[in-house]
Amino acid sequence: MQDYQTIRVKFDGPICTLQIYRPDANNTIDHTLAEECLDVLRRYRDQINVIVVEGLPEVFCFGADFHGIERDISSGDARTQDPEMLYNFWLDLATGPFISIAHVRGKANAGGMGFVAACDVVLADETAVFSLSELLFGLMPACVLPFLIRRVGFQKAHYMTLMTQPISVQKAEAWGLVDAWEANSDGILRKHLLRLRRLSKKGIARYKSYMAEIDNSLLSSKTKALAANLEVFSDTENLNRIARYVQTGAFPWE
Repeated sequence: MQDYQTIRVKFDGPICTLQIYRPDANNTIDHTLAEECLDVLRRYRDQINVIVVEGLPEVFCFGADFHGIERDISSGDARTQDPEMLYNFWLDLATGPFISIAHVRGKANAGGMGFVAACDVVLADETAVFSLSELLFGLMPACVLPFLIRRVGFQKAHYMTLMTQPISVQKAEAWGLVDAWEANSDGILRKHLLRLRRLSKKGIARYKSYMAEIDNSLLSSKTKALAANLEVFSDTENLNRIARYVQTGAFPWE
C-alpha cells in the first residue's frame, strides 16, 4: 500500500478508512494533505464501495495550516494557496462511485467543514462541534460553501459564516448537517457500515452518477469558488493577520 505522510489509510474489504493524521499540526490542511487525499480516491476508487473520512478523537480537521502559511511568509516564499486539489477531492466525495461517510469527533472548523459537507453521510459523537471561523481573519469559506449550502441550505450556511461560532452536534443534527450521532460514535458507524455493505458497487455508482446529474451545483460553482479562495488568500492584509496570529496568538480584532 502507498505510504502517506499526512493520512492513514486502511481497508476492510470494500470499505476504506481515510484518517486525517497531522497530530502535531492540529489536523490542519496543507498542500500535501490535499494531494494525498486525492491520490487515495484516484488510486482506489474502483475498488471501494464505502470511504470513511475521520480525524483524531479531539479534532476532526481544523482548517488551513496557518503555521505553514506563516512559515512561507517569513521565508519570503508566500505562495498563493491552490484550492483546486482539495475542491476536487470534496467533489469526488460528493459525486464519486462510492458512499462517503464523515465520522466526526471533536472540532470540525473552516476547511474541515468541507470534508463534512461533501460526504453522503455524516456521523458524529457527542464531542463534535462545527464552525466556520474564516471571516475573523478577513477570509471566507469560498470552497466549503457550495457543499455546505447543498447540505443545509443557504441561510444556515450564511449564518454559520457570519457568526463564526461553533454549533453543537445537537444543533448540527437539527440543521441536517449531521445525520446521526451517539455518545460513542464507533457503534453507530459500525451499524451503518453493516447496512451499507449490502449495496453493490454498480448500484452505488449508478445512483451517485444520477444524483450528480440532477444537481450539478457543485461543478457549476467550482470556478467561482476557486477564484474567491485565491483572492482572499493572496490579500496581503489577510496574510499579515494570519502571521500575527501565529506569532503572537492575538486575534485580528485585538
